[in-house]
Amino acid sequence: MRSVFQSGKNRSYEDRKQRLQRLRDLVLKYENELQQALYADLHKSPEEAWVTETGFVIAEINHILKHLKSWMRPKRVGTNLLNLPSVSHIHKEPLGVVLIVAPWNYPFQLLISPLAGALAAGNSVVLKPSEHAPATAAVMREMISEAFDESEVLYVGGEGAEVIPGMMKSFRFDHVFFTGGTAVGKIIYELAASKLVPVTLELGGKSPVVVEADANITVAAKRIAVTKFSNAGQMCIAPDYLLVHSSVKDKLVDALKSAILSFYTEDASNSYNYGRIINDRQFQRLQSYLSQGNILFGGQTNRDEKYIAPTLIEGVDHDSPIMKDEIFGPILPVISYDNMDEALSTIQANPDPLAFYVFTQSKEKEQAWISAVPSGGACVNNASWHATNPHLPFGGRGNSGIGAYHGNKSFDCFSHSKAVMKTPAWFDPAIKYPPFKGKLNLFKKIIR
Repeated sequence: MRSVFQSGKNRSYEDRKQRLQRLRDLVLKYENELQQALYADLHKSPEEAWVTETGFVIAEINHILKHLKSWMRPKRVGTNLLNLPSVSHIHKEPLGVVLIVAPWNYPFQLLISPLAGALAAGNSVVLKPSEHAPATAAVMREMISEAFDESEVLYVGGEGAEVIPGMMKSFRFDHVFFTGGTAVGKIIYELAASKLVPVTLELGGKSPVVVEADANITVAAKRIAVTKFSNAGQMCIAPDYLLVHSSVKDKLVDALKSAILSFYTEDASNSYNYGRIINDRQFQRLQSYLSQGNILFGGQTNRDEKYIAPTLIEGVDHDSPIMKDEIFGPILPVISYDNMDEALSTIQANPDPLAFYVFTQSKEKEQAWISAVPSGGACVNNASWHATNPHLPFGGRGNSGIGAYHGNKSFDCFSHSKAVMKTPAWFDPAIKYPPFKGKLNLFKKIIR
């Protein structure tokens, strides 16, 4: 892969465009197989699979194709007085051979979406899918092997705990893009640091949702529930816990119950729209949270089916695991507050969430909350849907990640911005050369 990249293959606009079109055609060709695999791994309906996985990737590729030529074009920037009459540009260069590591919760989207950005930037790519979504991984292996030579895109299977360190210790990648948990992200970061390899870490955290007293409660309940319980809550930007003004808590809880029943019926285990927990280990972890508070709604489980009902829980201890760990499942702690400072103290116990959501009809409250809560991204009167907008960067900060992607940010993520300054030979003032004695005042004027 290194030698092919250094040969300059796949770097032209036409080469990149052709590879992206090939990838898009693959997604459409394997759409049915991918839907079946995502159902087998996570019980996703075809509609959910399209919105959050296959259709999401196609929209991302289409956006990249629409803008790729302009993104590749050198960008002219200003030149300071000291360097006139030089002309300055920023050139976008591919990084080289990059590694993309994906998790199991959106096993297709979170592997193939960054792949599109890496190909757009002209790189060779090593893909490492999650072994915990085996059906989807098998379809993706078939797709990639059908359409790409291993010098372009190399698909690597096996247990991540064994394969990834082995690759990173024996080969210096030019960039590592990792999506997953914070604990594993730290290990990836340490491995990359030993070879001075730049990283993008898309991690997680406890993304809070705040519902103010003046919020539209019916709309808030539907928008919180639809993303919290999508993919059975196994989403890095799902609302992790709910902070609701005490004056509207009961009204919001009732509205959430109504929304859940409307979306998934009285028995979500039989719902066409409701997913399953990925494996027994995650099921047991989530089940343990159910005893850490008082269940307001839901709470039913079936270990054989890896089913946990959409659940609302209150009375949680702020020092308990459910309020320390990223829940990553269909359990929503409901916590009331009386003033902003009280709510902020809860949020600050788990700083720098990947996302923050606030529901209010007040412009002043909206601005106050967005300014007060540092986060990777945010929504006002919505939750999670900012990730579907390719014009917005997606990424964390602090404990929730390093770097961003989606749209133009994906292209930038896998590119190096090279500064290029061209200076004409016809103008060559003597002031630039020694002897410098007596020129200090002139230098001061120019540099100021």
